[in-house]
Amino acid sequence: MNIKKSHRNKTISAPLSELERYSARVIDAAFLKNENSVTDKTVNGDMLEICALLPHKSFDLVIADPPYNLRKKFGDTIFTKKNAEAYESYTRKWLSAVKPLIKDNGSIYVCCDWESSLIIGRVLGEFFCVRNRITWQREKGRGAKSNWKNGCEDIWFATVSDNYTFNLDAVKVRKKVLAPYRENGKPKDWQTEKDGKFRDTCPSNFWDDITVPFWSMPENTAHPTQKPEKLIAKLILASSNPGDTVLDPFSGSGTTSVTAKKLGRHYLGIELDPGYCAWTELRLEIADNDKRIQGYEDGFFKDRNM
Repeated sequence: MNIKKSHRNKTISAPLSELERYSARVIDAAFLKNENSVTDKTVNGDMLEICALLPHKSFDLVIADPPYNLRKKFGDTIFTKKNAEAYESYTRKWLSAVKPLIKDNGSIYVCCDWESSLIIGRVLGEFFCVRNRITWQREKGRGAKSNWKNGCEDIWFATVSDNYTFNLDAVKVRKKVLAPYRENGKPKDWQTEKDGKFRDTCPSNFWDDITVPFWSMPENTAHPTQKPEKLIAKLILASSNPGDTVLDPFSGSGTTSVTAKKLGRHYLGIELDPGYCAWTELRLEIADNDKRIQGYEDGFFKDRNM
């Protein structure tokens, strides 16, 4: 039985059979074997096979959202929870495939939950210079009777070398000034606008302003672990420049590619599931005419749900 969605429900969930023209834009390993370099594309295939075909030192930034060590169904594929040793081996294998593709001044961010974070952070240090661990509040998660609710996730930030891009001004946080103070009679570190006084401050590694996509948001898809465009925008703005190329080896429904396009970067997304690849191409087409990122306006990130 087909259940008609509410007109307010923006979720992208169409089956592959209805997305032929978007599927036609997706490339595969055979296409890559005949090309020296490819950007602004969605690649359908296993990331280990695809990464082996890509030119070394060709990406300025990698944003990776690998399967967390949980049983989860992604399209027609089921990722099965592994023991710690097996998940560590899996992490080392995909990082080995990605590392040669990053430029000497490039960076990588890896998403994880609290449990996989213990493994990913350690293994990441074998390949890169680990700089920080970002924790962001998901605002969602199931309660537990005998444990704390999992309401946060981690993102590890690492670089290839000590020479890397970090655009501080692009990700400063605009905060209202409740108790302004002066120095020699002049405002100290604050400005005034029509809505009151504000201060642009350095961002921390804890983010509580992120809204996980939901049914009435145009960016929402039926992917089970979709990341918000606002979240990815912070990573892209901080660690790349306009015209740079961003790689996502676990592209899912294409949030990294779409956000990179909206922010004037090139992109390449690798995804195993053909349906998610088609959703990505649909979202990329929408981004041709709509560059908005919910929660990011006029060069600044707004509070959650704004």
